[in-house]
Amino acid sequence: MFLSINGNSYHYDVQGSGEAVMLLHGFTGDGGTWKDTVEILSGSFKTIAVDLLGHGKTDAPEDPSLYKMEVAASHLMKILDNLQIDRVHLLGYSMGGRLALGTSLLYPDRIKSLIVESSSPGLKTKEERAKRVVADQQLANKIKKDGMRNFVNYWENIPLFATQKTLPVEKQKAIRQSRLQNRPEGLANSLLGMGTGKQPSWWDRLQEIQAPTLIMCGELDIKFCRIAKDMEKMIPGSELVMLKGTGHALHVEDPMKFGTIVKEFLLKLA
Repeated sequence: MFLSINGNSYHYDVQGSGEAVMLLHGFTGDGGTWKDTVEILSGSFKTIAVDLLGHGKTDAPEDPSLYKMEVAASHLMKILDNLQIDRVHLLGYSMGGRLALGTSLLYPDRIKSLIVESSSPGLKTKEERAKRVVADQQLANKIKKDGMRNFVNYWENIPLFATQKTLPVEKQKAIRQSRLQNRPEGLANSLLGMGTGKQPSWWDRLQEIQAPTLIMCGELDIKFCRIAKDMEKMIPGSELVMLKGTGHALHVEDPMKFGTIVKEFLLKLA
């Protein structure tokens, strides 16, 4: 399905019926990366897998300010309005997890529960954010200069995704193809508008989250499990699950276990 929001076309896929679960992918991904999760959830829930701005089949405008987290969150609300959905279970991975956290604070009345996979509320200090803005600008320039194939060659070999090298070859090829179908300007502007340096830091507001919250990380992803533990301490009543034998992308590396845990969490709230 497509929806025009402020002149830009958003693509999202709706499956199943029941209470709504909106799924937000990571940087270089699209809604299709949730295929296995959707198969597990759509028997009990209505799943809405969104292609975020600059990714997948959604438009990739040239203005980086359109990618800002506050703007992206407002666009998610317009998608829900179009589907006549008042409240949603929100699931986000990595970049999508940052957006899910921000959305839950900006629109608390619209969020029924929050599930955050391998993500963070942003960087804590101005110094960290300033340094990251410079790094994201450099990476954006690299994407525009080198093109998608060269960038994907680089991106799939960063340490964060080392555990994906153990996946079946066909699955690795599918991930690569998904990344390659993005556009350089979309990924570059996503970094410039909604990168970790640009986004607001939500650390000081985590205690405001009232929705039932599940925080997930892969035990081999040391950095994000450390962040997950810190978030668990600050979000009232939140639950932390560390999935054994997985790294950053739990829903890709162990889709059955990931999907089952998410489904059981959601069914408890239904």
